[in-house]
Amino acid sequence: MHEGAFAPGRLDWDDTRMFLAVARAGQMLGASRRLGVNQATLSRRVAALEAALGAKLLVRRTHGSELTDAGQALLETLERVETEMLAVQARLQGAGAAAAGVVRIGAPDGFGVGFLAPRLARLADRHPDLTVQLVPTPRGFSLSRREADLAVMVGRPEKGRLVARKLTDYSLGLYASPAYLAAHPAPVEPADLARHRLVGYVEDLIAAPALNYAAEFLRGWRSSVEITSAIGQVEAVGAGAGIGALHDYLTRGRGLVRVLPKLCTVRSYWLAIHENLRDVARVRAAADFLTEAVREAQADFTGR
Repeated sequence: MHEGAFAPGRLDWDDTRMFLAVARAGQMLGASRRLGVNQATLSRRVAALEAALGAKLLVRRTHGSELTDAGQALLETLERVETEMLAVQARLQGAGAAAAGVVRIGAPDGFGVGFLAPRLARLADRHPDLTVQLVPTPRGFSLSRREADLAVMVGRPEKGRLVARKLTDYSLGLYASPAYLAAHPAPVEPADLARHRLVGYVEDLIAAPALNYAAEFLRGWRSSVEITSAIGQVEAVGAGAGIGALHDYLTRGRGLVRVLPKLCTVRSYWLAIHENLRDVARVRAAADFLTEAVREAQADFTGR
């Protein structure tokens, strides 16, 4: 029997769920963490599914797993089934259904940790049967692979079967700590920045082109302190590490000093949801809460 041929057999639908997780994660380790099972169990269940189908579904590599033709065919079939199940779920639940179960929100650390995390108690109080998971959005983050149910992204997403809406613009400016400015005269013009210690992202790990905004403040910007986290940059600047281009809304109440206040740049946050999930009660509840929370804090994101 060739690799792509499916032989009749008795399927364990739980095994198909585990295969789907591996196919989306691209590796056993990531899938096992998402499912909460160990890799040995997961590997055994996928092997059982392959035996039931009479087809090889995955090719194990050193750094992950690749789908065979049969595996790709099964993935596409399972995603169609999932789409139908989610549509039925949304239809049966109706608009007034209570939000329950697990909802996973992906967000950049500045928004997720600095803004959303302190407000999650309100979401939990509003929907006591909802379990909220907040996760960072790394490079290559994918809603299509169900790494989250909904995600906050910098800039409008351009790929995938997504429903997206703009949450808000947000502004960034240059900041330093009073202690740093006491030891280093404040810059008077942008060119003066070249004589200061600068705090920014690790250049080769910038997750999205929209985050590469330092050059908008100074052409040829070179950071002395590089941190992949927006929250980490705020902490470093606050401790006197140098001058950093920081999200204005993350600096509230931290006692930082705005330098060269006429310099500013603007980005936007977008909320993206896979089209199959937009009418599911738990996802809809989280999306509505996010929109409401951002609207209430609008002045913090865009006002000075």
